[in-house]
Amino acid sequence: MPSFDVVSEVDLQEVRNAVDQASREVGTRFDFKKANAKFEQTGAEIVLRADVEFQLQQMMDILKLKLVKRKVDIGSMDIKEPETTINAARQQVVIRQGIDSDTCRKVVKTIKAAKLKVQAQVQGEQVRVTGKKRDDLQQAIALLKDTDFGLPTQYINFRD
Repeated sequence: MPSFDVVSEVDLQEVRNAVDQASREVGTRFDFKKANAKFEQTGAEIVLRADVEFQLQQMMDILKLKLVKRKVDIGSMDIKEPETTINAARQQVVIRQGIDSDTCRKVVKTIKAAKLKVQAQVQGEQVRVTGKKRDDLQQAIALLKDTDFGLPTQYINFRD
């Protein structure tokens, strides 16, 4: 029986490369001379550190540009509020991996509401869609691409 999986995954190696490029650009820019500005990445979490909040905004723009150039969807970024003190500012960015359970239920509900001849079931942080015909699955993919769930989705493991 044909099936495919709906997932939300980000290539963390591409994120690491983008962070490295952004930190190199911050190191060479004139407006960041003598500034204590840097990026720190641990897993799917990026911390931006700078002297003032304005520099954090500049660093965020640089990071987003580098992520887009490396074909990482910036919709997967969960940007926290900046934390400022007298002489330092920091901001945390979390790269979301997987689909949370509420969004999984929305995906299943959307597919069932369209009354397509497919079944959808939640499997951890992904949704498996199965059907008898390949055309029905392609209609389901087209429906899901037109619907905005608030995070980037990919369609993998398409099997006949």
